[in-house]
Amino acid sequence: MRFPVLLAAILISSCADSRHHLVVSVKDQRMMVLDQGKTVAVFPVSTSKFGIGNTGQRYFTPLGRHQIEKKIGGGAPLGMKFKSRKPTGEIVPVDAPGRDPIVTRILWLRGLEAENRSTYSRYIYIHGTPEERNIGKPCSYGCVRMKSADIVWLYDSVGRGAKVDIIAGPLPPPPGS
Repeated sequence: MRFPVLLAAILISSCADSRHHLVVSVKDQRMMVLDQGKTVAVFPVSTSKFGIGNTGQRYFTPLGRHQIEKKIGGGAPLGMKFKSRKPTGEIVPVDAPGRDPIVTRILWLRGLEAENRSTYSRYIYIHGTPEERNIGKPCSYGCVRMKSADIVWLYDSVGRGAKVDIIAGPLPPPPGS
């Protein structure tokens, strides 16, 4: 009976996305997506309006090395509102006044360093937002927000296990430049 469990663990770990690497720059409010070391996309994002850090303030955007632990929302329409990571059935239009829910897709992050181990239990995601007018400015409550069309592209392009570095400084120059 131990063999099937071991085989399942090997198969699951071999399915981790080792091709993709995301780099989120808090300074630039941008995310660079690399596929096998080559830049394939750069997106504007929004990180925390409360600042950065791994301890203290609950609403900080955590720095350091992370990975995509769970993907939630595949196939949901643009603007689908999520509550407790479940679709509610409500579609929130872009820039709806007074509305700030999590929409469209969720990439749930797990911290890989001692300093950011609480990332997963703090429910830190890369997710869609209807507040697209604020993308490019620090406006979130700790998560990394994206436009709905951008998070759909990212969700469809990267897999569980993809590495995500959240850095305080600017994005590095694209490899090979």
